[in-house]
Amino acid sequence: MTRVCVFCGSSTGNRPEYRDAAVRLAQELTRRNIGLVYGGGCVGLMGVIADAVQAAGGHVIGVIPHALVAREVGHKTLPDLRIVNSMHERKAMMAELSDAFIAMPGGFGTFEEFCEVVTWTQLGLHRKRCGLLNVLGFYDPLLALFDRAVADEFLKASNRDMVVADDDPAALLDRLATPIEEPEPKWIMPEDT
Repeated sequence: MTRVCVFCGSSTGNRPEYRDAAVRLAQELTRRNIGLVYGGGCVGLMGVIADAVQAAGGHVIGVIPHALVAREVGHKTLPDLRIVNSMHERKAMMAELSDAFIAMPGGFGTFEEFCEVVTWTQLGLHRKRCGLLNVLGFYDPLLALFDRAVADEFLKASNRDMVVADDDPAALLDRLATPIEEPEPKWIMPEDT
């Protein structure tokens, strides 16, 4: 892996462990000489992780739409801030630049971005690992939902296994570095009669 995309909140949340996890992930990325791709913001966990990677001497690519730059939330000290026209272009560019994806705690945007790249992996549009940095069990309810989708036969177990989770940044990066299995076809076909 040369670059990992991190989706995370535009808020830091109400627990110091979220900020601490962003710093630990930044340090681990830099230690492994893995660049950061992220949403280009200067606020929330986005700003924390970008600042921490830069402080540790790592490379950061921010990708942000014009509309958010106009609201003055674009990171002003990034040497590589790419400004695009829309959120759709932002996600496509972030995916193109990245070898794997991590979602840290966040809100609707984080959830949506992560689920979209997992879907792209499931459909075979790319062969990139997707992981959740499960700080303080933040993603336990989402992981339980994924398991319920398997139990109720909306999701195949092998496709559920495409999403890895850990509360430790180093362990999560180790898991993301393992080759991904070929996904099973999404559609459950009736047996031949």
